[in-house]
Amino acid sequence: MEANKFAAAINKLENSPTQTFTFGQPPAELILESGEKLGPITLAYETYGELNEQKSNAILVLHALSGDAHAAGSNGWWENMIGPDKGLDTNKYFVMCSNVIGGCRGSTGPSSINPKTGKSYGTDFPTISIGDMVNAQKRLIDHLGIKKLLTVIGGSMGGMQVLQWMVAYPESIRSAIPIATTMKHTPQQIAFNEVGRQAIMADPDWKGGHYYGSKAPAKGLAVARMIGHITYMSDISMAEKFGRRLRADKEPFKFGAEFEVEGYLRYRGDNFVKRFDANSYLYITKAIDYFNILNGNKSLANIFEGLKAKVLVIAFKSDWLYPAYQSQEIVKACKLAGVDATYCEINSTYGHDAFLLETEEETQLIKHFLNTVSNGYNRGAQ
Repeated sequence: MEANKFAAAINKLENSPTQTFTFGQPPAELILESGEKLGPITLAYETYGELNEQKSNAILVLHALSGDAHAAGSNGWWENMIGPDKGLDTNKYFVMCSNVIGGCRGSTGPSSINPKTGKSYGTDFPTISIGDMVNAQKRLIDHLGIKKLLTVIGGSMGGMQVLQWMVAYPESIRSAIPIATTMKHTPQQIAFNEVGRQAIMADPDWKGGHYYGSKAPAKGLAVARMIGHITYMSDISMAEKFGRRLRADKEPFKFGAEFEVEGYLRYRGDNFVKRFDANSYLYITKAIDYFNILNGNKSLANIFEGLKAKVLVIAFKSDWLYPAYQSQEIVKACKLAGVDATYCEINSTYGHDAFLLETEEETQLIKHFLNTVSNGYNRGAQ
């Protein structure tokens, strides 16, 4: 009987359809942090598990730069974390994930049709921020009738969105799990994103961002992805995976992909352009660079002042893109504000990608954390 129930749960997870929610019809557009207006806005999202009668078991999963709403099931970007008996147990929790605004996987972004022109926005799309992404998510949560989320969770850019939820909507969350992230980008982190953007804009097919209906800037986007992917791995993981091995089918000597690492990066870049839009890459990386949770605050101590949510911060020892010290700063800010925060640093060699790969240890930490949050709520904690 248990096996049948488990099989049914897996089948339901695999067949969870992508849904859409549209809001912000003129004249009630979403006012962006830039002061511009955007509307109508469509968010693509998926849900897994069942929402209980009290609507108290809802979890919002927030994706990173290249993610989308399809977080679970076959080829879900976090399929090892979401599902029956997994870290985000869909037998217990109602798990949601939406594609951010500015994206290209069902949500309104630069490739969407501008209702004023009948053509794709391109670079006429307004500048967006992490705050705008979260404000749009809040509209979705309100639409679903959920007043308080059990937790918000995400890694990398997803972790930035978690921090934004903690600041912008503290009364709407019971807990938060920012993973491998930062309160603001360093100059080095901005620099890596800028090189990727320049690669895209230097591609002659970019055409100032108005390339829809013609050849896309595939070479530029592929190079941007190659640059990004280098930062996601670590020196150790690259040495273990590739070493200095030459490809068995290496091209004739000159400038072909002779080393295995070269072939791998080209493969990752070429595959990325099949599923992602170059302009979305530009807009989203710029939003990441502009993110600074310290904006408008006089000191580290008052960023999370008044936050009642429990917080679990997770970092990885080999992550040099978002080093552990940046996660420790988040914990420090929580502690200074009197927030109940726990810090866990996982000893992984995978680099920044560890938040997607070290699911066994993450599962143990997250399961225990969510149990304490749920138990506190069941005992009447508000």
